[in-house]
Amino acid sequence: MAGGGDELKLLGLWASPFVLRVKLALSIKGLSYEDVEEDIFGGKSELLLNSNPVHKKVPVLLHNGKPICDSQIIVQYIDEAFPGSGPSLLPTDPLERAVARFWAAYVDDKLLASWLQSGKSKTEEEKAEAFKQTLMAVENMERTFNECSKGKPFFGGDSVGYLDVTLGGLVAWLHAAEKLHGVRLFDATRSPLLEAWLERFGELEAVKVVLPDVDSLVEYAKQRQAAEAAAAADAGGN
Repeated sequence: MAGGGDELKLLGLWASPFVLRVKLALSIKGLSYEDVEEDIFGGKSELLLNSNPVHKKVPVLLHNGKPICDSQIIVQYIDEAFPGSGPSLLPTDPLERAVARFWAAYVDDKLLASWLQSGKSKTEEEKAEAFKQTLMAVENMERTFNECSKGKPFFGGDSVGYLDVTLGGLVAWLHAAEKLHGVRLFDATRSPLLEAWLERFGELEAVKVVLPDVDSLVEYAKQRQAAEAAAAADAGGN
């Protein structure tokens, strides 16, 4: 629990992998917070716009009214601002901490970016190329897990660390994508270590209470696709 009169408020969207990343960090650290759901498609609140005037995006963590933006920065802040709550997420060794930050950025900049691009591509060639880049990123993360975990259950070793939380925000969506498209991004042939990690991480109690229902994510994705298709049709009309 956040102590010393600390007040935490999270502005987010239940389905966002970036918001889920922050929720995972808060849960693993055992911190209580007010969960404020934002309607980012229907109309962003004044609180969100004032708290993140540059990007106007979720998540935003308000700590005693002071905003912290960007999911990776928020997770690092949570770990540093509440050292006495729960396990440390970032390694204490400076080199290991730098390595964890490097690969956390890689998750967003390469793995997630190419995966999202594969779903948005308009031609089969573009889709195939983006998915090829995604699989290359998965292979790199497989090697990274082998190196960082040192044969232990998590990227952080015996306990969940910063990289586990960073990648953990995608867990529910990995399962949803399998239901939607029949594609298993982490599998026993291509990435056996990540496949085992995926199941192991998802069974943690601190994770179970955070991750959304997969069927609800599938329905949400279908609704968003339909809304985007309708908007595109309207934009192309006379």
